[in-house]
Amino acid sequence: MSRIGNRRLVIPEGVTVEVKDNVVTVTGPKGSLSTAVAKNITITQEENELVVTRSNDENKTRAMHGTINANINNMIIGVTKGYQKEIEIIGVGYRFALKGNKLVINAGYSHPVELEIPQGLTVEVPSNTELTIKGIDKIKVGEFAANIRKVRPPEPYKGKGIRYKDEHVRRKEGKKAA
Repeated sequence: MSRIGNRRLVIPEGVTVEVKDNVVTVTGPKGSLSTAVAKNITITQEENELVVTRSNDENKTRAMHGTINANINNMIIGVTKGYQKEIEIIGVGYRFALKGNKLVINAGYSHPVELEIPQGLTVEVPSNTELTIKGIDKIKVGEFAANIRKVRPPEPYKGKGIRYKDEHVRRKEGKKAA
């Protein structure tokens, strides 16, 4: 029994959910998102609730039951509240900058690293060492944040690098002089 798959999703005011040909479209005040649904999963709408059910107990169907329920829940949250990730960069001379539709990262390499900002995301640079990524799609926000972090992951000795705002980097002790 999938607990996540069996939960009922409450549709808030101002959000409409439409199911057509195994595609779920969620529209809200911040925008619209859609996702495909596996063929053995059915979605029914009862007043202001969505119910996700599966037709059989095969392994793949059971796995997709909870996943689809969670994805639809993430879409409902995205079109109402939105998602955001905060990133910070630590190191001498390390900084973020926006140049048009590109994010320029100076992270100690001989060249600045430029990343294209994906469609549907907004990037704000409150200071040159902080970055905020906002969007309605949780997957896009998380993936772009992970790609930024991949440019220079935090290292355990001095703690330099790119990290999430709430991330704890486990520090190691360096070599001792004899």
